[in-house]
Amino acid sequence: MASRSRFPILIGLLLLAALFFGAIHAEVHRYDNRIIGDPDRLDTEDWKRPRVAVVFGASVFSNGDLSPVLEDRMDTAIELYRAKKIDRILVSGDNRHHSYNEPKAMYEYLITHAVDKRDVVIDYAGRSTYETCLRAKEVFGLERTVLVTQGFYLPRALYLANELGLNAVGVASDIKLKGEVDYQRVREWAAEVKAYFNLHLSPPDTVLGERVPIK
Repeated sequence: MASRSRFPILIGLLLLAALFFGAIHAEVHRYDNRIIGDPDRLDTEDWKRPRVAVVFGASVFSNGDLSPVLEDRMDTAIELYRAKKIDRILVSGDNRHHSYNEPKAMYEYLITHAVDKRDVVIDYAGRSTYETCLRAKEVFGLERTVLVTQGFYLPRALYLANELGLNAVGVASDIKLKGEVDYQRVREWAAEVKAYFNLHLSPPDTVLGERVPIK
C-alpha cells in the first residue's frame, strides 16, 4: 500500500520537473528568431563598422589541433570573413591553465587560413558562454555582434548575449558535423538551466579588467 501511495507523489514531482524545464527552455529560446540562415541577410543590417563575429571556444587537443566542433566554428567564421559579411573575429575561450590555450589555437588557425592577424582579437578569459558575452560588451566595447557556434548551442548563446545587453544575431556552424552532435543536444538542457540561473541568481565571477574596445 505504501508504494501505491507514493506513486501519485512521484508523478506529481515528475510533472513539476517537466514544467520547470519546459518553462526555462521556452525562456532561453526567446531569441531563436535572431538565428540567421542566410548570411546575405547580414548585408541588410544597419550596423556600424567594424562588424564583429564572436566565436566561442571548445576543446583543443594536446598537440594544439582543434576539436571537430571548434574547427567547424572557425571554418564558418572564415567563410563569413572571406564573403565580407564580418570585418573582425573575436576568439574567446579557456586559458586558465598554462598547458591549455583555446584562444591561441583559434588565433593560429585563423591566420593560417588567410585571415589577416590585424582582424583577429583574442579574449583569453572567455571561460564560459556567460563570461564571453559579458566581456564582449564590457571589455571589448561591442554593442552588436554576430555569434558563431553550432545550431544546438546558438539559442543559449543568443539568450545570454541579448539578456546581458549585447545586441546579437547568430550564424550556425553546422558545416561538417551533421549527425555527430546528438549527445550535445541532450547536454544543452542542463546548460540552459545553468544559463538561466547565471543570469538571475548566480552570475559567474567574471574577469573584466581594463577596457580595450575593438576599433
